[in-house]
Amino acid sequence: MAHITKATSVRDWFDQRIALTKLWNVLAGQYWIPKNINFLWAMGVVLTVLFTLLFISGLLLLMYYKPDANLAFDSVNYTIMKEVEYGWLWRHIHAVAASVIFLIIYIHAFVGIYYGSYKKGREMIWISGMLLFLIFSAEAFSGYMLPWGQMSYWAAQVITQLFGGIPFIGGALVEWIRGDYAVSDPTLTRFFMLHVCLLPIVIIMVIGVHFYTLRIPHVNNLEGEEIDFELEAEKYLKGDTVNSKVIPFWPGFLSKDFFYVSLFMIFFFYLVSFHFNFAMDPINFDPANAAKTPTHIYPEWYFLWQYEILRGFFFDIGPLKAADIGALAMAFAGISLFFMPLYDRSDVVAPAHKRKGFFIWFWLLIIDLIILTVYGKLPPTGFNAWIGFFSSVGFLALLLVVLPIITIKERKANK
Repeated sequence: MAHITKATSVRDWFDQRIALTKLWNVLAGQYWIPKNINFLWAMGVVLTVLFTLLFISGLLLLMYYKPDANLAFDSVNYTIMKEVEYGWLWRHIHAVAASVIFLIIYIHAFVGIYYGSYKKGREMIWISGMLLFLIFSAEAFSGYMLPWGQMSYWAAQVITQLFGGIPFIGGALVEWIRGDYAVSDPTLTRFFMLHVCLLPIVIIMVIGVHFYTLRIPHVNNLEGEEIDFELEAEKYLKGDTVNSKVIPFWPGFLSKDFFYVSLFMIFFFYLVSFHFNFAMDPINFDPANAAKTPTHIYPEWYFLWQYEILRGFFFDIGPLKAADIGALAMAFAGISLFFMPLYDRSDVVAPAHKRKGFFIWFWLLIIDLIILTVYGKLPPTGFNAWIGFFSSVGFLALLLVVLPIITIKERKANK
């Protein structure tokens, strides 16, 4: 049993019973961060703030939203937007945050790739981060359905139909996901449950795992330098803060993060106030109509690159149907970055600009993803279709063929 003495303060009373000081030191006070980093390392905190905004604004919207096919559209576009005081503001915050969070996720992920933050003991940090990307994608898609507009309805129709390509159980699985033979009220109810209940709980759990995985290998730095965190922390605690290569998470690192978050919030609320339409498709302001197919169906911008890979394979190859090839390619694209520690066969942990072949590969990948995103919103006809095909093949080749070859050569050159 713990030795309990007379408390000298309220804090001391709690400290003796639940070890507040020890918990604080583990989480922040003596959690060490390299000095050699820049503002790009603040993206994790920005993501945490955005998720908090999504959670709070979602709760407020939930008070008035009706998860019913006959009521959902009006509950969003009339009740929330016109009748509830400041309802428009909370909807804009929720919509813009849902879109901008993917911009920050992509920046966060590609910073990790650029600096090799998925290697040398940091594999679990990377895997848990990519798992968060997948769950956020599911959360975004389920939320996109809830306004029950034209694009919401038809996007759900297309995406749920993809599961029909699974051998033997495809048809039954599609019906189970929809809760009906077609996208309808039961489908909306299912996705509502996912969006407001199950997926947020899973996200919070995986965020906890992601933060925990940072504890052992610690955060990477601008040079990929291997730091003895225990030795450098000892220097810092002894007062040699100048020569120590690390600073505590609080106040050293987090205080800078507050500054970056403040700057980001200026940009965020500028979008919320003046350019919120980029996060809300005009077609989605028309009520869902199963009898009227939109001229061109497409998802939100952050899914366009995967959508272009889905439709990039528009011809059959032997016994394989074009639709099945596209579905398989898109499914792989969705999980492809999980395997970065396997594609990269080199032991070198350094920024891309110090790895010539990797540097070229990195920017080719970025360019390819931009092309896929741009053409994902264009009709897949004529020249556009061929651009989509070659960009889709290029994406797969860059990951599965080019990166292993480049990094194997790098590994041999450094022996």
